[in-house]
Amino acid sequence: MAKQQALKAVLIDLSGTLHIEDTSVPGAQEALNRLRQAPVAVKFVTNTTKECKRMLLERLQRLGFSIQEQEIFTSLTAARNLVEQNSVRPLLLLEDSALEDFSGIATSEPNAVVIGLAPDHFNYKVLNNAFRLILDGAPLIAVHKARYYKRSDGLALGPGPFVTGLEYATGTQATVVGKPEKTFFMEALRDLDCKPEEAIMIGDDVRDDVGGAQNTGMRGILVKTGKYREGDEGKINPLPYVTCDNFPQAVDHILKLLI
Repeated sequence: MAKQQALKAVLIDLSGTLHIEDTSVPGAQEALNRLRQAPVAVKFVTNTTKECKRMLLERLQRLGFSIQEQEIFTSLTAARNLVEQNSVRPLLLLEDSALEDFSGIATSEPNAVVIGLAPDHFNYKVLNNAFRLILDGAPLIAVHKARYYKRSDGLALGPGPFVTGLEYATGTQATVVGKPEKTFFMEALRDLDCKPEEAIMIGDDVRDDVGGAQNTGMRGILVKTGKYREGDEGKINPLPYVTCDNFPQAVDHILKLLI
């Protein structure tokens, strides 16, 4: 990583870091309020693809988090931006609750495949349709490639295994737009007028949150909530800048840096 400069921004993961489905991490709301009193910018960056940004924001506000829509940057937004830039008509392998973020995008006679987390649609017929499109030259756009995530009933498969299956079957490589891609983090920092070395990322995914951020030049704080499993901190190189039990403890660390 580049030499660190004074801290100007904190990027925060959502699912697994602030909440797990409809349950918040204990003390997370109060910790976020404390962080907002500090002289740093705050932005929320998420790979969540099961619901559109509006529904995600409503969920967070119901849980008592003081968050505004413009503060959230999602991998769905990044995927839509890429679709528009490339002027393609995507087959959207997404949950119905996420489709709102692609409203206005032409999808008839698709010539591209966009895949996120779509448990209700990951069946043989749908995946085979995507397989045939890709064989015929359609680009494969992965909203992200997370291996698994945390639900209220335990760990669950993410979109990564399905993306990898399509890559393997077609002999192609997906364009990945969400975390841990450097372009995702740089886009999140762009409107904060912040360099990577002036930012810290907090997340529960050691590879996508922490590893991706540190490969971009940021510091990464791993929290032991959400999808965290014992020993995760040793799975990336360089190791996480700091490992904390939870989001409130991560905020405590950041506030000490600012003294």
